[in-house]
Amino acid sequence: MKRSFLSKLHRNGLYCIIGALLLFPGVLLYQLLILVPQGYGDALATPVATLHWISRHDLQFLGYRLLLMLGFALMLSLPFTLFRIIVAQEILGADEEENEDVEEEEEDEETDEEAAEESNTDGKDASGMPAYAWRGRGYAVIAAWGGVSGLLLTVAGTLASTIYLLVVSTSNMLPTNFAAFSGMLAFITYTVGGGLLAIACLFFGMVIARRGRNLWPDIWVLFSYLALALAALLSGSAVEVAYAPNAGNAGQAVLTTPAILLFAIWVLWFGIMLVRLQPE
Repeated sequence: MKRSFLSKLHRNGLYCIIGALLLFPGVLLYQLLILVPQGYGDALATPVATLHWISRHDLQFLGYRLLLMLGFALMLSLPFTLFRIIVAQEILGADEEENEDVEEEEEDEETDEEAAEESNTDGKDASGMPAYAWRGRGYAVIAAWGGVSGLLLTVAGTLASTIYLLVVSTSNMLPTNFAAFSGMLAFITYTVGGGLLAIACLFFGMVIARRGRNLWPDIWVLFSYLALALAALLSGSAVEVAYAPNAGNAGQAVLTTPAILLFAIWVLWFGIMLVRLQPE
C-alpha cells in the first residue's frame, strides 16, 4: 500500500470520524440539551406549532440543521473510499490464490516473466491498483454511487427544507401548499436520499459478508453485518417518511433519528479503522 494512498485513507477516515461525531453524539446532545427544553418536541405536533416554534427559535433550529448538514457533508468521501478498499482487498486475495496455484503447478520462467511484465505496466492508479479494477464488481460500484448520491441528496434536501421552514415561519399564516411542499422536501431527503444510503449499506455489506473470514478480518466482517442491519433501518425510515402523514412537519419520522444515529456509529467505526491502517 503506497504511502500517498495510505495518507489519503487516513485523511478520509478523519473526516468520517468528525462527521460521525457531529451526528452522534452531537445532534443527539443538541436535541436533548437545547431543543427539547425549549419545547421542540411539543412543537412537532402540528405544522402551525412547528412554524410558530421556529419563528421564536430560529437560531437554535438553524444550528440543529447545520449540524446535520455538516455531519453528512464530511462523509462524502466514505462510499468511494470503502469501494477502493474492497477492490484492493479482493485483488490482494486473488493474487494470493494465484500465487498458491503457481507454486503447486510449478510454472516455467517464461510465464513468470510475462506475469511480472503485466504487474509492472503503467495501467495502475496512484494507489497501485490495476486500471479498470472496478470491472466485475457491479454491486460495489452501485453501492459507491448510491452512497454518494444519497449523501448529496440528504445534504441538499436538508438545506432546502431549512431555508423553506425559516422563510415560511416569518409569516403569520400557514401557506396552503405547506404540507405538499414540506412533504416533498422530506421525501427527497429521507426517502430518496435515505433509500439510496440503504442500498449502499446493503450492497457494501453483501460484498464483504459473502467472502467473510476467507478474505476479511473479523472486525470487517462484523462491520458488514452492521451495514446490513443499518440498511434495514434506513429502509424503514425511508418508507415511514413516504407514508407518515405528519413526517413533513420536521422532515422526519419515528425511525429517522435511530437510523441517523446508527449510521453515524457505522461511519465512526469505519473512520477509526481507516486511521488505524498501517503500511504493509
